[in-house]
Amino acid sequence: MEIPNSEFRIQIALFSSVMDPHLELWLVRHGETTYSASKRVAGWSDPQLTEKGRSQAQALSTVIDGTDFSGIWSSDLIRAVESARLAWGEPVPDARLRECNFGSLEGCSYKEADSTYGEVFRDFRGFQAPGGESHSEFRGRILQFVEELEPGRHLLFVHGGVIRALTQDLGIDRFVATGSLVKLDWDTAEAVMMCEPGNTERPA
Repeated sequence: MEIPNSEFRIQIALFSSVMDPHLELWLVRHGETTYSASKRVAGWSDPQLTEKGRSQAQALSTVIDGTDFSGIWSSDLIRAVESARLAWGEPVPDARLRECNFGSLEGCSYKEADSTYGEVFRDFRGFQAPGGESHSEFRGRILQFVEELEPGRHLLFVHGGVIRALTQDLGIDRFVATGSLVKLDWDTAEAVMMCEPGNTERPA
C-alpha cells in the first residue's frame, strides 16, 4: 500500500476538520407553570403549565420550525415534556436533565428560599439544597448527559437551573425567563444567541 505524501495527508486533515461538526445546544426553558407564576421553587416537583406557559411554548414553534436537529431531548418532568410537544413534537426524555432537587425548599416561595440561604441561593454555585442536591452534583449529571451527545445540533427542553448551570461561565449568569431559548456553541464555549418570549426572530 502506497503511503500518501505529506501534502496529501495535510489536505485530508483539513478536509476532516471542516467536515467535523460542532456540538450545538439549543436550550429551551419550559413555559410558565403554576409554581413559577406564584414565584415558588419547583425543582423535582411537577407543576403543570399555565395557559400562558402553553402559549409561550407554542410561540417557540415559529422560531425553531424548519431547523434540522440531530436530537430532540427533554427533562422527564411534565412541564418540559409538554413544552416540547407544543413547540416541536415528541422529545426523548432523560432524568439527567431535571431541575435541581431542592429538597425541603420544594414549594417554598422565592422570598423564603432567599431569606434562608441569601447570597448562596442567588449565586447558585456553592449551593447545597437541604435534603436535596448540591450544585456540583446537579451540574455533574447535566454535563454527563451533554458529554454523551454526538456532534451536531441538539434541541433540549429543560429548566431555568439547567440553563444557568450550563451558561454561568458563558456570560449568562441568571435564571432566564420561562419560554426562553438560548443557543450555545459548546465546542467554543460561547453563548451565541438568546431569544426571550415575544421575540420571534429566527436565530442564526
